[in-house]
Amino acid sequence: MKLLELFIASLKPVVETLLIISVGFYLALDRVDLLGHDARKHLNNIVFYVFSPSLIGSRLADSVTYESLVKMWFMPVNVLLTFIIGSLLGWIVIVISKPPSHLRGLIVSCCASGNLGTMPLIIIPAICEEKGGPFGDPESCAKYGMGYVTLSMTIGTVYSWTYIYNLMRVLSASPVIPQHSVESNYNSCKVPLVSSKEEKEKEEEDSHHKVGRWEKFKRRVASLSENVDLGSIFAPATIAAIIALVIGLITSLRNLIIGTVAPLRVIQDSLTLLGDGAIPAMTLIVGGNLLKGMRSSGVRSSGMNKSSIIGVLAARYILLPISGVLIVRGAYKLDLVTSELLYQFVLLLQFAVPPAMNLGTMTQLFGSGESECSVIMLWTYSLASISLTVWPTFFVWLVA
Repeated sequence: MKLLELFIASLKPVVETLLIISVGFYLALDRVDLLGHDARKHLNNIVFYVFSPSLIGSRLADSVTYESLVKMWFMPVNVLLTFIIGSLLGWIVIVISKPPSHLRGLIVSCCASGNLGTMPLIIIPAICEEKGGPFGDPESCAKYGMGYVTLSMTIGTVYSWTYIYNLMRVLSASPVIPQHSVESNYNSCKVPLVSSKEEKEKEEEDSHHKVGRWEKFKRRVASLSENVDLGSIFAPATIAAIIALVIGLITSLRNLIIGTVAPLRVIQDSLTLLGDGAIPAMTLIVGGNLLKGMRSSGVRSSGMNKSSIIGVLAARYILLPISGVLIVRGAYKLDLVTSELLYQFVLLLQFAVPPAMNLGTMTQLFGSGESECSVIMLWTYSLASISLTVWPTFFVWLVA
C-alpha cells in the first residue's frame, strides 16, 4: 500500500469512533438529557458488570488455544511494559507539573493505562477490510487480528483492575497528617502529646515483648491488605477472562460450547450478543464525559493545571509510541516475537492508544477526580484523531 492509502486506512476507524463519540456528546446535552450524569453512572455499571465480561469471555474463549498462547507469550510482557513505562512517565509528569496530591494517581494512571480494547477493536477490522492491505486476506486478518486484540484487551483489563485500580485508590486518597503536638491558644507553645518519659517507658516495654518473625510477617500482610484492595483483582472482567481461558484451553469444554456444532453454543452466542454492546456503550460514555470535560475545561475549575495535561499528552502520544517501536523491533531482532506482520502491528498499537475508558469508571466508583478525568479525556481523545492516524500509518509502513 502507498503511504496515502495507509493514511486513509488508519483514518477510517478514527472517524468511526469520533462519530459514535459525537452521538454520546449530543445525548449528554442538557436539552436532550438522555446521557446525563446519572445515566452515565448506570451505564458504566452495566458495562462493568455485564458488557465487558461478556465481550472478554466470548472473544477470548473463541480465539485462544494452547497453540495461540504459546505463540503470543510476549504480549502479556509487552502490555506490562506499557504500564511500567507509562507509570514512570507519569511520575516524571508529577515531578515537573506538581499537581494536587489527590490527582497524582489519576495522572499516573492516564499515562500508564491505555485503551487496549475499544480502539483496537475498531481499528483492526477497519484496516483488515481495506483492499490490498499488508496483512493478507481480510477474513483471516480479521479472525487472527480479533484474537490478538481480545487477548490484549483481557490482559489490559486485568492489569487495570489490579495495578491501576489500587494505584489510584492509594495515591488519590488524601493523606492524613498525624498531629504530634497541640498548640496552646494562650502562649503559642507546642506541647508534645506524649512525654519523653512515657515514650521511653513504651520503648522499654516493646523491647521486653519482641515480636517473632512470623508475627511481623502477618502484620505486614495485614497492613498491605488495608492499603490495597485485593478484592479488585477478581473484578467481573477478570473472572470472565479466567473462565474463558479455562474453556479455550480444555478441548472437551471448548467443543461443548464453542463452534457451530457445539451442543451448548447458545451460551457463546448469547455472550457474544451481549459483548457486542460493550464497544458502543463505552464510546457513548466517552462522548458524554467529553461534554463534562468541556464544561470544566477549564483547568481552574477542575483543579487540573495545563502542565499536567501537556505532560500526559506528551507521554501517551510521543514518548510511549517511541518506546514501543524500540521494544517491539528489539524483541523481533532477538527472535522474541514472530515475523507475523499483524501481530507486530498489534504490539506496536498498544503503545499509541489514548488512556483507558475504564479510568472514568474508576473515578466514579471512588467519587473523586471525575471532572479532572473528564478534562484529560477531552484533550487526549480530541488529539487521538491525529495520533491514531499518524502512528498506525507509521507502524504499518514499519512492519510491512
